[in-house]
Amino acid sequence: MRELIAARLWLTVYQLPPYAPELNPVEGVWSHLKRSLANLTKHSLDQLTALVKTRLKRMQYRPRLVEGLIAKTRLDLEPP
Repeated sequence: MRELIAARLWLTVYQLPPYAPELNPVEGVWSHLKRSLANLTKHSLDQLTALVKTRLKRMQYRPRLVEGLIAKTRLDLEPP
C-alpha cells in the first residue's frame, strides 16, 4: 500500500485510528436522527422507514446543522 501511495504524488493519505467515531461526521448525523426518533412508536417497518426518510430530508434542508456536525470533528476538510 505504501508503494501505491508513494507512486501517486497527487494523493494525500491521513492515518486515522482504527475506530474513531468522533472523527466521523456520519456518527453525528445518526446520533441526531436517533434522538429525533426517541419515544416514538411505529407499528410497521414501512412507517419507520417513512419517518426516517422525512427526518433525514429535514436535516438536508438545515445546512448549519450539517456544517456543525462536520465542525464537531475538528477535521480540516480543505486540501493541503
